Amino acid sequence: MQTGLIGSLKSAATTATATMLISLPRLKPKPPLLFLTTFFFSTASSTTDLTSTLFHQCKSLASAELIHQQLLVQGLPHDPTHIISMYLTFNSPAKALSVLRRLHPSSHTVFWWNQLIRRSVHLGFLEDVLQLYRRMQRLGWRPDHYTFPFVLKACGEIPSFRCGASVHAVVFASGFEWNVFVGNGLVSMYGRFGDLVSWNSIVAAYMQGGDSIRAMKMFERMTEDLGIRPDAVSLVNVLPACASVGAWSRGKQVHGYALRSGLFEDVFVGNAVVDMYAKCGMMEEANKVFERMKVKDVVSWNAMVTGYSQIGRFDDALGLFEKIREEKIELNVVTWSAVIAGYAQRGLGFEALDVFRQMLLCGSEPNVVTLVSLLSGCASAGTLLHGKETHCHAIKWILNLDENDPGDDLMVINALIDMYSKCKSPKAARAMFDLIPPKDRSVVTWTVLIGGNAQHGEANEALELFSQMLQPDNFVMPNAFTISCALMACARLGALRFGRQIHAYVLRNRFESAMLFVANCLIDMYSKSGDVDAARVVFDNMHQRNGVSWTSLMTGYGMHGRGEEALQIFYEMQKVGLVPDGVTFVVVLYACSHSGMVDQGINYFNGMNKDFGVVPGAEHYACMVDLLSRAGRLDEAMELIRGMPMKPTPAVWVALLSACRVYANVELGEYAANQLLELESGNDGSYTLLSNIYANARCWKDVARIRSLMKNTGIKKRPGCSWVQGRKGTATFFAGDWSHPMSQQIYDLLRDLMQRIKALGYVPDNRFALHDVDDEEKGDLLSEHSEKLALAYGILTTAPGAPIRITKNLRACGDCHSAFTYISIIIEHEIIVRDSSRFHHFKNGSCSCRGYW
Repeated sequence: MQTGLIGSLKSAATTATATMLISLPRLKPKPPLLFLTTFFFSTASSTTDLTSTLFHQCKSLASAELIHQQLLVQGLPHDPTHIISMYLTFNSPAKALSVLRRLHPSSHTVFWWNQLIRRSVHLGFLEDVLQLYRRMQRLGWRPDHYTFPFVLKACGEIPSFRCGASVHAVVFASGFEWNVFVGNGLVSMYGRFGDLVSWNSIVAAYMQGGDSIRAMKMFERMTEDLGIRPDAVSLVNVLPACASVGAWSRGKQVHGYALRSGLFEDVFVGNAVVDMYAKCGMMEEANKVFERMKVKDVVSWNAMVTGYSQIGRFDDALGLFEKIREEKIELNVVTWSAVIAGYAQRGLGFEALDVFRQMLLCGSEPNVVTLVSLLSGCASAGTLLHGKETHCHAIKWILNLDENDPGDDLMVINALIDMYSKCKSPKAARAMFDLIPPKDRSVVTWTVLIGGNAQHGEANEALELFSQMLQPDNFVMPNAFTISCALMACARLGALRFGRQIHAYVLRNRFESAMLFVANCLIDMYSKSGDVDAARVVFDNMHQRNGVSWTSLMTGYGMHGRGEEALQIFYEMQKVGLVPDGVTFVVVLYACSHSGMVDQGINYFNGMNKDFGVVPGAEHYACMVDLLSRAGRLDEAMELIRGMPMKPTPAVWVALLSACRVYANVELGEYAANQLLELESGNDGSYTLLSNIYANARCWKDVARIRSLMKNTGIKKRPGCSWVQGRKGTATFFAGDWSHPMSQQIYDLLRDLMQRIKALGYVPDNRFALHDVDDEEKGDLLSEHSEKLALAYGILTTAPGAPIRITKNLRACGDCHSAFTYISIIIEHEIIVRDSSRFHHFKNGSCSCRGYW
C-alpha cells in the first residue's frame, strides 16, 4: 500500500513539488515522520541539494537516524559526508564510523578519519586513536599531514615507543617527515620517552634515513633539554651525523665529552671520532686520535686510509696501506677500495688495476665503490682494454644480479658510460646509456655522456643530448656539472646562439649554489664563441671570483688579440690579492704572443722566477718560442730552444715550424720537422706545414716526397672545413663545395666580391694555392676555399649589420685573411673568424690580429 502510494507520488509534477520544497523552512514544525514524508514526495533531482538543509534542521540523534534510514530505503542520492557530520554533531562516532568505512578511500574524505581521531585524542581515548589509525590503513586510506600529529600525540601520551616508532616509519615512507607539523609531533612524542634506548633509536633512525641535521638536533634535545647522559651508542650515532655535514666543531665537543666520560676507550667510539675528523678533512686531528687509541681494528685503519685518499694525500694513504700489510692486519673491501680510489684519482689506472688483482687474490669481493673507483682510474688513464676488463668484473659481481640494489647498478653503469666516453669509445658509451630505461636515468647518467661527448670531439652530439634531457618525455633537472658540460660543447663549436640559450636557462633557474663554477664556464664559452665583451659582462657581474675567473677572461682577451686588456686584468688580479701561478703566466705570455707585445712578453718571462717565484716550465718556453717566432725573430727563438733546461717538447717545435711557414725559412723548417719526427709527434699538421713550406719555395719534388711519406705511413691530411651560423642554423663548407642548396648564389656572390676587392687593390696570394699549376688556376682554387664559401653564405643569410661568425678547423689561409680584410670595407658586417689558434675580427679594412697570427 505504502509502496504504491510512493510510486504514484514520485510521478507528481516537478513545478508543484519544487514550490512546496522551497517553502519548507517557513512551514510550522511537523512531527518527524510527516516532515520526511513531505520531503520524500519530491523529485530525485532536488533531494541532493536539500539534504544539507534537512540535516541542519535535525535537533536530535533520532531525527538524524530517521533521515539516514529513509535515504537508504528510498535509494535517493545523497552526500555521505553530510551524514557523517550529522552523527558527529550528535556525539555518535560509532555510527559515523559505520558510514565512513563504507566509502571509497580518497584524499578528500580522509578529513573525516582525522575528525574521529582528533575527537578521541581530545577525550583521552588514546587506545581508540591507535585503533582508528590502524583501521583506516587496513581499509586502504592513506593518512595525511593532519592525521600523523594526532596519532603521534597519542603514542607519546600512552606512552608506547613501539607504536610511535612504527608510526614514524610510515611518516618517513610517506614523505611527510619534512612537514613542520608532523616534525613537531615527532619531536614532542619522543620527548615523552625519557629512556636512553628510545633516544638512541630515534637518532639512529634519522641517520639511516639520511637526515643528519635532524639527528644532531635530536641528540641536542636529548642531552641539553632532557639532561639524558649519552652512552657509547649515542656517540657512535651522532658522530657520523657531524661528519656528513662537516660539523667538525660539534664533533669536537662530542670528542671532548668522550674523553671526559671515559667513553673514548671504546674502540667503536674511537673509530667514530677518527672517521669524523677524516671526513671533515682534518687529518692531523684524525691522526692524533688514531695514535692515541690503545685498541685499533681494521675499521680504524680504514678511516685513516680513506681520509687521506679523500683529501688527495695519496702517499700517506699508500704508506698506511703498506703498513697494514706489514702488520698482517686482515684487509676488508673498504681498505682495498680506498687504495684503488687513491690511485684512480691520480690517474694511475694501471696501479689501481694491480691493487684490484691483489684484492681478488686475497679473497675479497669487490663492491660498488671498488668498481666505480676502478673504472674512474681506467677513464683517467685512457686505458680502454683495462676498462673492458673491469666491465667484465662488474657483470660478474654487481650487474644482472636479481637481488642487487638498482641504485648500485645505476652507479656502475654511469661509471661505465664515463669510462667509455673518456676512452674515446662513444658507441659503447651510448650503448650503456641506452641500457637504462628513460625513467631511471639520473642527472649523473645524462651528465657523464654529455661531458664525454663534449670533451672528446662529439660536441654536436653533446648538445643534442642536452636538448633531449630537457624534453618533457625525458626531463631531468640538470645540475651545475651538466650545464658546464653543455657550455664546454658550445665553446668547442663556437655555438654562440646555443650558449646564450643555456645562459638564459641558468638565469631563469638560479644556480646560485654553483654560480661561480657556472659563471667561469660562461666566460670560457663566450670567449671561445667570439663574444669576449659578453664574457666581460659575466665577469663584472660575478659576486665572487676565483683564479679561474681571472685566468679565463685573460685567455679570452688573448685569443682575440686584445693583449693590453689581458694585461690590465693581470694587474687587477694582483691588486685583489691573488698570486699568479704557472698557469697564469702561460696565459700572459700567450696574450703577448698573439698581440705582438714581444718586449712585454720577454720581461714577464724573465721576471717570473725573480718577482713571483714561478720557475719557467716547458709550456712557458713553448710560449716564448711562439712569441719570438711570430715576430720573425727565428734566430732568437732557436737560441732560446738551445738554452732550455729541459728537453724541448713537441709544442716548441710546432711553434717554430709554423713561423718557418710564414717567413719561408725552409732550412729551419726542415730541422723543426725532423725534431718532431724524432719525438714521434709527427701528425698531419706537422707534415702539412712542411709540405706548405716546400710548396711556397716551389720545391715541388719535396712536396711530392712529403705527400708520399704521409700516404705510406697512413697519415691523412685533415680537409679544411668552415662552418657559419645562419638564420636557419649552422652551415658547413669544404673547399670547392657545391653540396649546399644555395651554392649557385654563393659562387655568384663570391665572383662579384672578388672583382670588387680587386678594384680596391686586393691581389690573390698564390703562395696559398699549394699545387703546381698556373697562376690563373691558382686564383680559381683560392676563391673556393671553405672560409670564403662560408662568408658568402653568411652575407646572404645574416641580417644587415649583424656579425658573421665563421669557425675553421685549421689555421686561417693567408689569402683568405687578405681577402676578408678588403671585403670588410665593402660590407656592413663585422667578420669574426675563429681558426685553430685564435680569433680574427675584420672590420673597416683591418684585422684585430695586426698581422700576428
